[in-house]
Amino acid sequence: MNVPRNRAIGATGVLAAAALTLSACGSTPAASTTANDKSAATATSAADLGGMDALVAAAKKEGTLNAIALPRDWANYGAVIDGFTKKYGIKVQDENPTGASQDEITAVTSRKGQSNAPDVLDLGSQFALSGAQQGLFAPYKVASYDQIPAAQKDSNADWYNDYGGYISIGCDAKRVRECPKTFADLAKPEYRGQVSLNGDPTKSGAAFGAVYAASMANGGSYVEIQPGLDFFAKLKRIGNFNPAFATPTSIEKGQTPITIDWDYLNVGYSDAFKNKGVDWQVNVPTDGLYAQYYSQAINANAPHPAAARLWEEYLYSNDGQNLFLKGYARPVLMDAMEVNGSLDAVAAGKLPAVSGSPAFPTEDQLTTAKKTVADKWAQTVS
Repeated sequence: MNVPRNRAIGATGVLAAAALTLSACGSTPAASTTANDKSAATATSAADLGGMDALVAAAKKEGTLNAIALPRDWANYGAVIDGFTKKYGIKVQDENPTGASQDEITAVTSRKGQSNAPDVLDLGSQFALSGAQQGLFAPYKVASYDQIPAAQKDSNADWYNDYGGYISIGCDAKRVRECPKTFADLAKPEYRGQVSLNGDPTKSGAAFGAVYAASMANGGSYVEIQPGLDFFAKLKRIGNFNPAFATPTSIEKGQTPITIDWDYLNVGYSDAFKNKGVDWQVNVPTDGLYAQYYSQAINANAPHPAAARLWEEYLYSNDGQNLFLKGYARPVLMDAMEVNGSLDAVAAGKLPAVSGSPAFPTEDQLTTAKKTVADKWAQTVS
């Protein structure tokens, strides 16, 4: 099992991740058109091209989709990519699978006009917001756009959430006598030296989410994340915080027996460790509920504009959404699919129990919280 990507977080100019040096080669191919001589590059829906059949034909003519930063073992993307190629015969070129959201944005801006620029993007929410503000994305409404909850899509259809999950607590039940189920539990003396994060909260979306969730569990809010920092300072002070970054390898070796991470990653570990002597149990803490979804966007200058739009249609189809679900990620159309009967009930039944619906901080709240963490995390755990 590969180490899952550490999705970088932060607003442009606030927590800028290290830029990836990218070479440009080739020029953008001619804009794809349908039999009706309609341009895919300006299509805001399949109807603009004459319908799905016309979109499929134009995408097949292009024959290639440039993707970036999609690890095959993250949210079941390997099966998603294979399913798209099998259905349409379009090759997916996935560059830099372990890259972060900032790497994706850098590739878009540095390769403008190049044939190797990304066609589509899978981004952390803050990067989706900032990219839209910079005019980097092409508005496009997939067939199921109206079913996506209003809070999880851009009103101009520049981006929309695709899948996500909740902060959860994973625990090796063979090494820990009683697995913690809440943030309050994590402060118990029996967990000394055992509580780890999946990365640095100033760079990792999962680790930042853990601080936000801890804040919610300790009287904080989306406006005020300081209680979360105070909580980790307490864990450090009493000796429960383990500064080692949790990875599949560290978990298997028993170095990080309690890990705070996205539920879809933690549940995925349960499968991966079944035959390796690790009884990995997962709980979504009831006292610190925090969800985050990733967002899809189309490069405004996509070299394969029809394939890019067809990819989005596939992701937001029943097939695509259920494939995310089989990777233990919660698809954005989950509620709508449950109502219409298209949801994979078996896969849904394997998710950790959660009560209530996800809420999300505003852009301003998220930016403020990330700046606070960036300024104070090092001293919090020092």
